[in-house]
Amino acid sequence: MRGRLCLLWWVLAVFAWTGNAQAETLRIATGELPPYASSARPDQGISLHIVRQAFAKVGVQVEYVFLPWTRALVETRDGRWDATAAWGRNAERDKGLLISDNVLTEQWQILYRNDRNFNWSSLQDLAGMRIGVVADYTYTPAFWQMVRDGTLRADVAPDDVSNLNKLLAGRVDVVPLDRNVACDLLGAKFTGEQARRVKAHPKLFVPDFTTHLMMSEKLPASAKRMELFNQGLKALRQSGEYSKILQQQPCAADLAQALKGG
Repeated sequence: MRGRLCLLWWVLAVFAWTGNAQAETLRIATGELPPYASSARPDQGISLHIVRQAFAKVGVQVEYVFLPWTRALVETRDGRWDATAAWGRNAERDKGLLISDNVLTEQWQILYRNDRNFNWSSLQDLAGMRIGVVADYTYTPAFWQMVRDGTLRADVAPDDVSNLNKLLAGRVDVVPLDRNVACDLLGAKFTGEQARRVKAHPKLFVPDFTTHLMMSEKLPASAKRMELFNQGLKALRQSGEYSKILQQQPCAADLAQALKGG
């Protein structure tokens, strides 16, 4: 009898919290990374749309605040924002944050100019090359360690467009970038002739680049909010809506072929 009463109180508490959540809007800090996060898109990006719809499944509304990525992370960890989305995993950087289930898996490849012969099988093969990177990006712990110890040469740019411009100008040799981000930027920011000069190696730069919603451990409500989000994300996948959202990334046929690699 005592066990049943405890269970009843727990169920009532969950429903009470959910009822309160319906009256509030979570403020989520994010940055620009089309097509996954973009203030210019009606859905604000594929990843952000997934997060919004997952929360909607559990009766929670969200509002996105677009900031520089590092600021979004730091201020969320400090508890200024309810959450930040969407980030790759980094054990050192993730301290003080609760991490959600996988929002989506990105497809990171290495881009190079099609007038060059390029092949690689391990990070060591990139030694001696000028690698265009963005300082805030996750990449992999092994990659950043090889940059710190001088094995790899990272040429830092403020954003992906700058790196693609440097690649086309021959100022860097390769650029690690997600396939959908590359497709979006090459189609929107470059001429067709420029886009056709870029190819992608078929080997994934990161085999399993999952991305996540993160919440500060400092906020008392974070644990329950994260539990609800993961429930909503699971429901979104099971409903079939999740796979439909992933299909909302058009890519021109010639670009899609070049970015498949090979």
